[in-house]
Amino acid sequence: MVSETTGDVLCWNGEVFAGLDIGSSNDGALLLQEIERQKTLDPQHYILQTFSRIEGPYAFVYLDRAQNHLWFARDYLGRRSLLSRKLGAHGLLISSVADRVDEQNSWIELPAQVIYRVDLASAEPDPFAFVEYPWHYARTDLHADDLHADGGSPLTMPFGCVNQEISSGALLASGDGPQTRQLSDLAELPDAADWQPYVDRLEHELTAAISARVSSIPANSGNARVGLLFSGGVDCITIAALLTRILPPSEPIELFNVAFENPRQAKQQQPTYAVPDRKTGVQGWRELQLLDPRRDWRFVEVDVPYAQAQAHMPHIRQLLVPADTVMDMSIALAIWFASRGRGTLVGAGGSAEYVGRARVLLLGMGADEQLGGYSRHRSAWDAGGWPRLGQEIALDVRRIALRNLGRDDRVVSDNGKEARFPFLAAGVVDFLCDTPLNYKMDMRYPRGVGEKLLLRLLARRLGLVQASMLAKRAIQFGARTAKMESGQTRGQDAL
Repeated sequence: MVSETTGDVLCWNGEVFAGLDIGSSNDGALLLQEIERQKTLDPQHYILQTFSRIEGPYAFVYLDRAQNHLWFARDYLGRRSLLSRKLGAHGLLISSVADRVDEQNSWIELPAQVIYRVDLASAEPDPFAFVEYPWHYARTDLHADDLHADGGSPLTMPFGCVNQEISSGALLASGDGPQTRQLSDLAELPDAADWQPYVDRLEHELTAAISARVSSIPANSGNARVGLLFSGGVDCITIAALLTRILPPSEPIELFNVAFENPRQAKQQQPTYAVPDRKTGVQGWRELQLLDPRRDWRFVEVDVPYAQAQAHMPHIRQLLVPADTVMDMSIALAIWFASRGRGTLVGAGGSAEYVGRARVLLLGMGADEQLGGYSRHRSAWDAGGWPRLGQEIALDVRRIALRNLGRDDRVVSDNGKEARFPFLAAGVVDFLCDTPLNYKMDMRYPRGVGEKLLLRLLARRLGLVQASMLAKRAIQFGARTAKMESGQTRGQDAL
C-alpha cells in the first residue's frame, strides 16, 4: 500500500486483533493511516508507538521516503515469517520466503521481539546495518506512561515473564501426596475445587482469543470458514469444543487429520494409514459429535502415499529455508499436507473425495511450551522438582519467538491458508505467565494427566472425557512422517 500524501510504502502480512478499531474495514489500510497519524506526533518513534499498541500476528516492511528509512519486523511472538539476506554493499532482500535453497544458508529468519530500521542514506561501511529496537517484558516496576524507558524504546510486551512460584500449600517433594496414584477420570482429581478459578479464567481467555480470530472471516457461501489441523489431542479438540460455541450452528467445521504411508512401518502388517493420530482423531471426532450433534463436523482423512510425499519434498524443502533439519522436514510434511486439505470426507453416508474450503486454520501451537507438554518438562521435574521445572518452562516460553512459527507460517501459507494460534493470543499468554506453576501442570500425576493439567481440566469441563486423558504425541510420530527412510539419521541432522 502506498500513502497518497507521503508516498510511503507499507507491505503488510498480518492481522490486527486488538489495538486498532478495525470493525469491518481493511486492517492494513487503517494501520497505514495510524502510522501516518503517529508520524505527525512523534517523527522519531512513530513506528514504535504504533506497533506497541498492536496485538496480532504480523510481518511488515515500511519505507519512509522523507527520512529515507526502511523499517521491518515480525510480531513479538514470531507468528509470521520474515527473512532477510544481505547482498554485500549491493542490496538487501527482505521476504516472507526464500527464493531458493541456498547451500551457504545466507537467508536468515529475522529474530522476533525486535523492530529493525535501516538508514538508506547511511555512509557507514555497511550501508545496510540494522538499528535494533527490542521488545521488553512487562515489568511491575515500570510506570505505564514511561514509554521511552530502556534505551528509548516504547516496546513493552503485554505479558511478563513466567511466574515460577508455587502457591502456598503445594507439596514441593516430587513423590509426596496422593497425586502419584492413577486416575481413570479427571473428575477424581483430589483438589479439583482449587483449580476451578484457573479453569474459569483459561476458558474465558481462550474463548475470547478464538472469537477474535474467527469473527472477521468473511462468509464462504455456506462452506466452512474455519478448519483445524486435528489429531484428536487435547490442544486442538479443546479449541474445536470452544469454537462450536462461537460459530452459528449451521456452519460446518473442517477437521483435517493427516496420515502417511511409512515403508518402515509396513512390516508391522497394519493398515497403511492406521497411524496413532488417525485413531485419536476419529475418537476425538466422535466426542465432538456427541458434544454438539447439530454441528456438521467434517472429518477429512488426508492420506499421503510414500511416493507422493517424496515427490513434494523438494518443494517443501524450499519453504523450509533457512530451517534445514530432518526434524523440520518431518514436521513440515505433516503440516503442509494437512493444511492443503485434500482427502476423503468421512460420514454416515460413506466417504467421498473432498477439498477443504476453509481459508483460516486454527492451530494449537504454544500450548506445550506454556503448560508443560513436552517430555523434557517431565525430565526437568524428575531431575529437580518444582524449581527445575519452573526454569524449563520459563526458558521454553522465552524461546517461543525464536522457534518454528515462521517455518509453520511459510508451510501453511503455501496452500493459500492462514494459520492462527489461539494459545498465543496476548490475553492467554499473559494469564498463563501470571498463573502459579502448580496450577498449570503437576508432574506428580502420571503421563497423560500431569502435563497440561489445567487445559485437561478445561477439556473435561467441556465434556471431552477421553481427550482430556490423552498423552502428548509429537506430530511427526503421530502422523508417521518421522524416520520414513532407512538409515541412522537423527532429527537434528541437516537435510
